[in-house]
Amino acid sequence: MSPDIAAMQPLIGAWRSSGRTVDGVDVEGGDVYEWLPGERFVVHRVDVRMGGQQVDVLEVIGERDADAFLMRSFDGTGGTALMRATVDDAGVWTFAGPTERATLVVAPSTMSATWERTVDGAWEHWMDMEFRRASG
Repeated sequence: MSPDIAAMQPLIGAWRSSGRTVDGVDVEGGDVYEWLPGERFVVHRVDVRMGGQQVDVLEVIGERDADAFLMRSFDGTGGTALMRATVDDAGVWTFAGPTERATLVVAPSTMSATWERTVDGAWEHWMDMEFRRASG
């Protein structure tokens, strides 16, 4: 069954983002999710600081891939990534790529995410993020 793009509606809006990596690096900034015209794709903009480093990412979500949406991201350093996003009946999102994955729990005015990444071929906890709705 193909995923329904309407499942992305709870993400739409601006979010204040904060978190910390397991190494103690603070993450602060904002995330914005918005519909492209026609509401078939979502653009996700990330504007955060990880420690002393600025991190800017543009992501396009919505291309279907079996039971998932593809997430194509482009960052300010020239990096790109491809992940798959699925959402369960409770509205919990899972983002999965070859070296990173996350679980995102969405509520009306908050979200929380747990990120993992591969280290020497094994998945390890990487960071926890909290989001508070700023608008939308």
